Order: sequence, then structure tokens, then C-alpha cells
Amino acid sequence: VYSPMYFFLSHLAIDDISYASSNVPKMLANLVSRKNRTISFVPCLMQTYLYLAFAHTECLILLVMSYDRYVAICHPLHYSVIMNWRVCTVLGVTSCMFSCLLALVHVILILRLPFCGPNEINHFFCEILSVLKLACADTWLNQVVIFAAAVFILVGPLSLVLVSYTRILVAIPRIQSGDGRRKAFSTCSSHLCVVGLFFGSAIVTYMAPKSRHPEEQQKILSLFYSLFNPMLNPVIYTFRN
Repeated sequence: VYSPMYFFLSHLAIDDISYASSNVPKMLANLVSRKNRTISFVPCLMQTYLYLAFAHTECLILLVMSYDRYVAICHPLHYSVIMNWRVCTVLGVTSCMFSCLLALVHVILILRLPFCGPNEINHFFCEILSVLKLACADTWLNQVVIFAAAVFILVGPLSLVLVSYTRILVAIPRIQSGDGRRKAFSTCSSHLCVVGLFFGSAIVTYMAPKSRHPEEQQKILSLFYSLFNPMLNPVIYTFRN
């Protein structure tokens, strides 16, 4: 039987695997080897692009999953009509395409910058803010685009997720059966845990004033949502399901 919830969960799982695979292998190689910790310019840009594309995709997939839960709980009789196979496919493909295009914009803006040394990235991988610090030109345009993208891809989806779950919390007490209420709370709580972990750490990294968060703290935060969060997602959803 086709289930939109598990359709999007499978997309989230694939995205998490791809997200971690884009930077973790090189990160582990650098931690093991103390001699060869170099990465050339093109692979570094590719790492930045993939890391941004998968991060943006995760934001949008989490938004789509909250909409799916909203329709399932608040409009159960229309659920199969609203969240049909075609709609779910369009939502999934659109999320991936938009995320790839937005990540491409960031990479194109990096390519216009001159890099004249030092060429040492103070990070575990080619994170975009750390790469920009190596540029020997004004990066104000890059910073503005990063902040605007963060508002659009982080604050916007998070606001819509909170609206969806506010409506869900209002609707849950109206469910007649106790089992139905427990099932609704269970599926929604697991999703809210993932949303809180991912969006919280990302917003602090890219939108909070940098003076309040030292560079080492920024590295730990980015490591959290790029490595630990993809590892925690399967655990959270497995226990809840």
C-alpha cells in the first residue's frame, strides 16, 4: 500500500546518507592522516555544493513531511486525494531541483572571488563560510545571499512547520479514539525532534551574529547538523515508528 509518510521518510533517509557522504569520508581521512590533509580547489567546491544542496533538500523535505502530517490529521477523509502519488512525486522532485539550483548560486558567487592565500581552511570540511574567509576580496554579496537564502530556506520552512503543528495540536484533542491520539502524538513528536535539531543548529550557525559564537563553536555546530543529525534521524524515527 502506498504511504506518503514512508515515501518522504525514504527521501529523508537517502538525503541524510548523501549529506553525510559528501563530507564525512574526507573528514575522517584528514583525522586519520596527519601528513596529507590537502584538497584541491575543484573538489573543495564540489564538496561545498553537495553539502549545501543536501542541506537545502533536507529543509524542504522536513517541510513537506509536516504538511503531510497536517493533512493526515486535520483532513483525514481527503488525505488520499490530496497526498496522492503524483503530488508527492512533484513535491519531492521540486525540493531536490530547487535545492540544487540554490546551491549552484552560492558556488557561482564563490567562483567570482580571487583566492590569493593563505589557503588553509579552519574547518573539518569545505564549509561555505570558512571558504569565504580565504578570499582576498570583499565578500559582502556572498554574505547577503547566504543570509537571504537562510531566511528563505530556514526561517520560512520552520515558520510553516510551526503553523502546521499548531493546527495539528488543535486537531488532536478532537480525535475520538485514544489509540488515534497516541499515534498522532507519536509520529508528530519524532518529526518535531528532527526539525528542532536540524533547524536550530543551522539557524544559529548562519543567522546568529558571529561575534556571539567563536569560530571553534561554529565548527562544532556545523559538525552537529552535517554529521550527528543524519545519524540521529534514523534512530529517532525507528524508535517512534
